[in-house]
Amino acid sequence: QVQLVESGGGLVQAGGSLRLSCAASGLTFSRYAMGWFRQVPGKERQFVTGISRSATSTSYADSVKGRFTISRDNDKNTVYLQMDSLKPEDTAVYYCAADWRLTPDGLGRHSNEYNYWGQGTQVTVSS
Repeated sequence: QVQLVESGGGLVQAGGSLRLSCAASGLTFSRYAMGWFRQVPGKERQFVTGISRSATSTSYADSVKGRFTISRDNDKNTVYLQMDSLKPEDTAVYYCAADWRLTPDGLGRHSNEYNYWGQGTQVTVSS
């Protein structure tokens, strides 16, 4: 059974930082590109960032470029999201997701490309 478990969310003031983690089990982690998405009530789930199987490719939404950094540790089956210079508009539930990829450098930006999802972790940024 595949499980993706996010942690590290919470309440932070604008300008602060948080580091999210997503621990994966039940899958061959190194065969999956990983992504982070976020969602606020009443809106569609939005791509934040993704990283390829080999970690050689990454992609970021324009709204988080230069502030967020994705990384992964294939030995620990974990993907991370370092979020710096947080803004109130970053407030959302953050989800990690796994996307099986044949090639080591590919990654997706659309939620329908991802096979497995975590339960989400709330991030709230106060002004």
